[in-house]
Amino acid sequence: MENMSDVALEIIDNEFLRQFETTIDGQKAKIEYALQERKIFLTKLVMNEEQIDKGYEKDFIVAVFNVIEERNIRLVPTSPIIAKFMRKNRRKYKDLLPVGINL
Repeated sequence: MENMSDVALEIIDNEFLRQFETTIDGQKAKIEYALQERKIFLTKLVMNEEQIDKGYEKDFIVAVFNVIEERNIRLVPTSPIIAKFMRKNRRKYKDLLPVGINL
């Protein structure tokens, strides 16, 4: 099974549609967001089953977290899939959460 952990995903911030986008195996994947003050709410992850089965979900989330971290804004994962990933990797990404928010 192929895994993209060694390949950097190109993340495009489509501000007009308020979503982070990437292309994996010729197919688009996206994470929709809402921006408020210095917080970004990750509301929905959209990937096809094939991308998820190949393990790209984690790679995409990590790449988007890296973009958010570079911008020095806080993230609130309201998507159940992203919140679950955040809980599993709490130690690594806890500094991205706003003060007072725990998962």
